[in-house]
Amino acid sequence: RAVGGVSSSTMGAYKYMEELWRKKQSDVLRFLSRVRVWEYRQLPAIHRCSRPQRPDKARRLGYKAKQGYVVYRVRVRRGTRKRPVRKGIICGKPSSSGAVSGVRFVRSLRNVAEERVGKKCGNLRVLNSYWVASDGMYKFFEVILVDPAHRVIRSDPRINWICKAVMKHRELRGLTAAGRKGRGVGKGHGNHRFMPSRRAVWKKHNSVSFQRFR
Repeated sequence: RAVGGVSSSTMGAYKYMEELWRKKQSDVLRFLSRVRVWEYRQLPAIHRCSRPQRPDKARRLGYKAKQGYVVYRVRVRRGTRKRPVRKGIICGKPSSSGAVSGVRFVRSLRNVAEERVGKKCGNLRVLNSYWVASDGMYKFFEVILVDPAHRVIRSDPRINWICKAVMKHRELRGLTAAGRKGRGVGKGHGNHRFMPSRRAVWKKHNSVSFQRFR
């Protein structure tokens, strides 16, 4: 039987897991998610995992099951940022204007999760992250981190680029995948308008500079 356009007889284990995670409303994943979310709520907001919950996704994002790689699970509160006003009243504004609870944060919750882990683990470098579960109050993400001081990482030519000094706190400067998405930058046709950033392109187009002596 074909699953997602691929014959199940030719699918490997990781491909099978990927197809399972695509059907998040299936009975299997709904049950697993309900059990896992209950477990995650009992744990600290930021805690280290013994192994990734989604090994197929983690491997696609650069994770390797060897020394120097670490996975942390993070819990982030869902919803928008609420304006701190007395009793939730903003005088002169309609109640449906969204002035109290309609203030949306610019960056995604996944990027917020990366930032929190990066601040907690200052000696590690954030590589990437992915969603694992959510309930009515929280979203849970797993963040892949790399130890730049480990000899296994420093001697691996595929990952030792992250040991450079300019790669410190990539998550705080919008250089991870989630951060780049929030900045609105990308590669390919049409994205030159947002490189290196929207503000830099706007400033270049709206300012005039002359040579000092003409």
